[in-house]
Amino acid sequence: MAHMFDDLAHLDDILDATRKIARDYVRGGDDAPVTCRDISAFDLERPLPNTGTGTMSALQRIKDDIVPLLACSIGPRYLGFVTGGTTPAALAGDWLASAIDQNATGPEGSVTSSVEQQVINWICDMARLPRHIFDGTLTTGATASNLLGIVTGRQWCGEQIGIDVDDNGAVALPSFAVFAATPHASMVKDLSVAGVGRNNVIKIATLPGTEATDIADLARKLSQSDAKAKLVIASAGTVNATDFDDLVAIADLCAAHGAWLHVDVDAAFGMFAALDDRRVHLIAGLERADSITSDGHKWLNVPYDCGIFLTRHIGILEKCFRAFAPYLDTGTAGNHYINRGVENSRRFRALPLWLAIEAYGRDGFAGIIRRNCDQACDLANWVAQHPKLDLLRTPQLNVVMFCAKGNDAANRALLNRINATQKLFLTPTVYEGRFGFRAAFSNWRTGANDLAIVVSTLEALLSDQDDA
Repeated sequence: MAHMFDDLAHLDDILDATRKIARDYVRGGDDAPVTCRDISAFDLERPLPNTGTGTMSALQRIKDDIVPLLACSIGPRYLGFVTGGTTPAALAGDWLASAIDQNATGPEGSVTSSVEQQVINWICDMARLPRHIFDGTLTTGATASNLLGIVTGRQWCGEQIGIDVDDNGAVALPSFAVFAATPHASMVKDLSVAGVGRNNVIKIATLPGTEATDIADLARKLSQSDAKAKLVIASAGTVNATDFDDLVAIADLCAAHGAWLHVDVDAAFGMFAALDDRRVHLIAGLERADSITSDGHKWLNVPYDCGIFLTRHIGILEKCFRAFAPYLDTGTAGNHYINRGVENSRRFRALPLWLAIEAYGRDGFAGIIRRNCDQACDLANWVAQHPKLDLLRTPQLNVVMFCAKGNDAANRALLNRINATQKLFLTPTVYEGRFGFRAAFSNWRTGANDLAIVVSTLEALLSDQDDA
């Protein structure tokens, strides 16, 4: 305890030291090794400290023992997964959220609930969704958001046939069928968590050469199903090819068959195609969804964690996730976000997003989306013209899939060499049976110079491969 009060007395020094570590890390992002290739230097066997050493000493250990072993995922050439780098405004908001340290469950005695509502409204505006129809919540990420979609959708489906799943459990529902062509991995996990089952999905065919839903096959299987309750999972930007389903046609089918339409925008980025006028047509029909999953900690470049869940059935969401306890019944008017998600305790994650949107506006985020899409196109064009590379699919958005000519084993070895350079980081993929590399452009800092480094690194490795 003594250390804590000593630290409070020296708070200025602690915050200044923290600021310097953070400043150096962020400023070094352009040139730092993109990943750490050997974390064995970290001592897992250190004993538990008894009395502790105080914050200044602990900060020095972070600087010496942890920072050098981190992946620089905030940097402009970390192209694995779909990982945005924190903007300065979002970083400031995140620091303040930690300092404020409020449990953002509802409106009792704090403006946190109103801030989150404003952020949800702004997200609707950015996605061109009517804010008077859609409402929602911020979550820990897409996995939590997709779970909200399944549970809320199942409850709605039950209510259509007079069954209250929330009160009586999923066993009370006579039959529940889920239809999907290319569900995200987080959705498959959630089907298990929700008790639906990973294997209990009616697989819909994809259009030839794509990951997009074959509308004719969906129509046929919906018609053939005798399930009393139906939920359709559509994609607005699949994880590999960033393919977009025909949401208008799917919404028409859902309306005809009384099915809930959940749109998973790859848990990441597809919804924000709305910010690029050249690609806004890709999300036509999104406004007809019953529920939508997205993320802020990817293309909006705010810190982890910040998932997004939107629905036009906010009352059903609040019924499914309501929390009962006398101490929670404050009677205060406003949104009680404790009743809109899994967690009873919630970080004030709306603040970093609020500050970033206030700081940069719609145009600032639109600029990120347009640049990243252009960078993906530029890399794809270079790959397509290279005699030693194959472009696996023309990018629809911000993801490029490619590989070297040759077998899968050779490409796996090449990917290891690419990432071992620590100049860039790519993740593996398999597309139409071929092993390849996946480069996702989603960082606000990525520029023309970074793309040149990516190209020159790949070119050098391909030349070395020939020499070998």
